[in-house]
Amino acid sequence: MKYLSKPGLPHFALAACLLLSSAIAWAAANDTPVGTWQQVDDKTGKVKSIIQITDNGGELQGKVQQVLISDDGPHPVCKKCDGDKKDQPIEGMTIMWGVRADGDTWDGGKILDPQSGTVYKVKLSMADGGQKLDVHGYVGFALLGRSQIWIRQQ
Repeated sequence: MKYLSKPGLPHFALAACLLLSSAIAWAAANDTPVGTWQQVDDKTGKVKSIIQITDNGGELQGKVQQVLISDDGPHPVCKKCDGDKKDQPIEGMTIMWGVRADGDTWDGGKILDPQSGTVYKVKLSMADGGQKLDVHGYVGFALLGRSQIWIRQQ
């Protein structure tokens, strides 16, 4: 028992391993879009909603967790959407789907703008050490369209 009460090389090595594994896990968690994001409006700079991005078998999906700002008041519905999303609550709605890793970007999927009901192609790229996500929606070519910067929620 005397050995356990004295700090030494085994304790230091264990602490170093734990610290290193925590740092690796944190870095790995921040190198993909998977996580919770604050959607920042590209025109006003205000946080409009909270989006949860999950990985479902290599395909990313984004779901609205909470709407913070809406012109339609609390608990807005997707009035301009088509199909099964028409007049459905935006909170809980999957607004991004089919996105797959393509090198250090994520591409090939779609994103819905619930305000306009328009579905765009989407391309995602990480910024600021994984703390920001560039969400680029476009029609046709990726050079056209608009981007929003989302902020990782801690």
